[in-house]
Amino acid sequence: MSSKALIAGQKNVLGHPSGLFVLFFTEMWERFSFYGMRILLVNFLTMAVVKSDQVPFPGWGWTSENAGALFGTYAGLLYLTPILGGIIADKYTGYRVAVVIGALIMTLGHVSMAFETEISLYLGLLLLVIGTGFFKPNMTSIVSQMYAHLPDKKDGAFTIFYMGVNAGAFFGMLLCGYLSEHLGWAYGFGLAGIFMLIGSLQFWLATPLFGDFGKSPKELNDQKISAHTSDEQNDTPNVFTKLDKVLIVITSVIGLLYLFNDPSSKIAGIHLLPENGISFLNSEISGPIQIVLVGLVLFLLLTFSRIFRYSAIVRDRMLSLVIFAVFTVFFWMAFEQGATSLVLFARDFTNRTLEGTSAVVFKIVNTLLTLGPLVILTWVFFKLKLQTWAQIRVSNLVLGGSFLGLWGLSVWMLYRDFSSDVVEVTVSWFSILNSFFIIAFASYFSKWWESSYNPSSAYKYALGLILLGVGFGFLAFGSLAIPQGAKTASISMIWLILAYLFHTLGELCLSPVGLSQVSKLVPTRMIGFMFGMWYLAIAIGNKIAGSLGGKIEEVTATYDMTTFFLIFTIVPIASGVLVALLHPFLKRLMHGIH
Repeated sequence: MSSKALIAGQKNVLGHPSGLFVLFFTEMWERFSFYGMRILLVNFLTMAVVKSDQVPFPGWGWTSENAGALFGTYAGLLYLTPILGGIIADKYTGYRVAVVIGALIMTLGHVSMAFETEISLYLGLLLLVIGTGFFKPNMTSIVSQMYAHLPDKKDGAFTIFYMGVNAGAFFGMLLCGYLSEHLGWAYGFGLAGIFMLIGSLQFWLATPLFGDFGKSPKELNDQKISAHTSDEQNDTPNVFTKLDKVLIVITSVIGLLYLFNDPSSKIAGIHLLPENGISFLNSEISGPIQIVLVGLVLFLLLTFSRIFRYSAIVRDRMLSLVIFAVFTVFFWMAFEQGATSLVLFARDFTNRTLEGTSAVVFKIVNTLLTLGPLVILTWVFFKLKLQTWAQIRVSNLVLGGSFLGLWGLSVWMLYRDFSSDVVEVTVSWFSILNSFFIIAFASYFSKWWESSYNPSSAYKYALGLILLGVGFGFLAFGSLAIPQGAKTASISMIWLILAYLFHTLGELCLSPVGLSQVSKLVPTRMIGFMFGMWYLAIAIGNKIAGSLGGKIEEVTATYDMTTFFLIFTIVPIASGVLVALLHPFLKRLMHGIH
């Protein structure tokens, strides 16, 4: 098969269709932009408003609570709009057009944020949420279409695609963070927009390579290219009743109102939900939280009522998925501190000024971290160019230009650091460790899962949660030297590095399992609803992460930094132990699904 094209019209690159690597680089530039902006947001919002030697580029001076509320809502919405974007692409635009629409909307969002005004910031975040809804689900749908008749290569294809995600995140956080802290916030936000635009142009100019993949239903004359080649869990139809539809509307309205009410009430004093709760329910619980709890009960009623309409085996399998979804919330609640409280900890409580031997060691490590992946990515680009130059010449020229820019920025960054005896490590540098550790360890975990020692889903979840908690345990221990109420400190970098290492190991155990379980445990007729429920669980985890991360100032003032990190140590570890204890019960519910 290596001597022939795997897909008609596409030559092979590294044993896969060349179209996969077009998608790889498109996703890479999108993740560059997404993570590049994401790592700046809370830092920018909470940075002091007065310029000084310590604050060369002022921010907005928000409290961590307000910044966490806004980020949590933004992050939560990012996992909800793809449900709608996928439906629109399925029924109307097709995946290919949806990707371009999403990319262009996100480009406008990044440009808007570069103006650094209140209106432009909110507009930019809104455009990014809408654009992600079109982009995120449909890129993976095109990959699934391409490999519908190549099942043996599908796992390898998604592994390559996932490396594109992490390569983009790595360079986005590295370079956008560096520019924002050395030249100004607008440069960081603007760079994210530039590479988002490059990604959309590169993809659109490469569409001749894809043939029918990703076209709209009209273009295909209603011919369906299914990503699912088998249907082993067919069951009787389970149509949505009128009550189902009413519950979907009610719970959706409640969820959206809460997401927008949290930041609007804290930041602008605009209350979309009543402030005071109903006294006979619990006078200590605020009105918005009471309403959310009612919405959660209604959503569980909707979910369980639909699940119990299926046969016993299918019902049990979906019940196991609901249990896994609950633990998913606990995982992302802690893991996503990487965009909120850990950013503030790196900025205000970590010793980032290096001199002498420490500075030299950092320069060497940072050079290897930067140039190593860049050389590999450039080599992959040249392999793609050699195979596709005749078909998508202009797309290759755009991609080549983006690599020249990436090389130029990287060399400029390294030159600046080597030109100084003292190195000020950027706040965003620590966040790139997650992507680096994923790239470094992903293949080892993949081999583990394919071996005879492959643990069950419950034990993978348990291990992921426990490793995540251990990572926060290092931070709790390292923070013992920070006194109560301290605003700044100089804790060693090693504690953050160890935390990101263990967080990543936990992510590699848990994150890939979830979506795989949905496809294994859910009948085809229910898969859209349950995927939506799964993304809802991640959205809830992200929202809670933002809200709890914003409490770092309050907790450290009342108690201390160690207490704050112990919350994220104890909860994940306790959750991990609990899901491990539930293994026999979950195994029975899954009826033979590993």
